[in-house]
Amino acid sequence: MNNTKFWIRNMYTGPGGGAYTGPGGGMYTGPDGGAYTGPGGGMYTGPDGGAYTGPGGGLYTGPGGGLYTGPGGGLYPGPGGGLYTGPGGGLYTGPGGGMYTGPDSKPYQAIHPPWPIFVLELRKRKLVKQAEIIEKTLNSIGWKL
Repeated sequence: MNNTKFWIRNMYTGPGGGAYTGPGGGMYTGPDGGAYTGPGGGMYTGPDGGAYTGPGGGLYTGPGGGLYTGPGGGLYPGPGGGLYTGPGGGLYTGPGGGMYTGPDSKPYQAIHPPWPIFVLELRKRKLVKQAEIIEKTLNSIGWKL
């Protein structure tokens, strides 16, 4: 997992934000973008990609993976986890959180796909409860899926 890359995964729509669709953004579909499907991208299905299901991937169910439910995982509800609502967590709406919508000098970063896409991926995998938790938080900040 030495090559694991993290992408900005907050919900800021401005330059550099996790929901920004331009270069450097978490939803950018071009090279190295957070939603890019080629090597180095946040939606790449190969090694270390955000949509990779093997070790180090954003859709990996083992330690360090985006679908991991243990400490540090994308579906972990405790401190540092993707489903944590406290400071630094994926569902935190304040600075440094994954649901923060403002500019951030230390934005939340994760390996899993961008939040709106992550919800769809969770539903595909029958992880409905987790998808609903994330979708509810997205709705609370004005994002409708």
